[in-house]
Amino acid sequence: MIILLQSSTEAIQKSLNNYYEGFLSILPRLALALLVVVLGVLIAQLLTNFYRRKFLKQSDDPLMSKFLTQAVKLVLIIVAIMFALRIAGLDGLAAGLLTAVGGSAIILGFAFQDIGKNFLAGIILAFNRPFHINDTIKIDDIFGKVKALSFRYSHIKTFDGRDIFIPNSDVLTKPVENYTADGFYRLDFVVGIGYEDDIESAKNVIQKVLDENEDIVKDVEHENYVIEDNLAASTVNLKVFFWVYTVDYRKASMILRGLIIRKVKEALAAKDFNLPSDIIELKLYKNASEIPFKLNKADENEISTK
Repeated sequence: MIILLQSSTEAIQKSLNNYYEGFLSILPRLALALLVVVLGVLIAQLLTNFYRRKFLKQSDDPLMSKFLTQAVKLVLIIVAIMFALRIAGLDGLAAGLLTAVGGSAIILGFAFQDIGKNFLAGIILAFNRPFHINDTIKIDDIFGKVKALSFRYSHIKTFDGRDIFIPNSDVLTKPVENYTADGFYRLDFVVGIGYEDDIESAKNVIQKVLDENEDIVKDVEHENYVIEDNLAASTVNLKVFFWVYTVDYRKASMILRGLIIRKVKEALAAKDFNLPSDIIELKLYKNASEIPFKLNKADENEISTK
């Protein structure tokens, strides 16, 4: 029994000595591998910081720049880790690590489907999307200016001051109306003149207002004009179409539109055109039994018929 215990103890000591000697033999390689990892992380950080300082601030596409910065950093770190494992003689561990990472990614993908979906949508939008920073867009009933883009959300600032963060999956799958993609947008409004007024003369007055305004776009591709819209109960409605620059959409769509409406009203009034409101005709029946309601004397005296 004592002999068996002694032999077992000697075997354990021999195994420990072998492991210790093996550890001492690979210790320089482990130290070198650790140094490679540290240097790889530092180099990746320096390169991404340099790229961010030199190019990101000047880029017209912040999301693409941010994506490339993070992608380059991640690739450099992964290369450094794989190279360090190879130096340490742990090629098998490297292969197993890649397999484990792939399996974990699949499991996490099922566990966090919404997060993964928005992240993948953000990557797609980084390469191909229907808008850029400071564009004015509309998604469903959300209307405002794009302020920031990330891999999960698109930050929209509405014109009434709300900050809305739309998931990238919605941006990717829902229709996006871009009001500033080419820098031009057509506005319109309706003005009503009296039936006794000359339509062509009124159109000429309105057209002159459009032609004289310097903030309205005037070129071959963007025509400003006035057309007859419809015959309303009290007015002949004319519809005014004109093009504006959309670099500052709020100024073009609200301030300039209101200014043109005021100028048109003043110009028509100066030329003695009537701008009547809706006329309501009240018919009085001779047979009292046919009157749907009764009026007192004061009401009858206030009613004038034409």
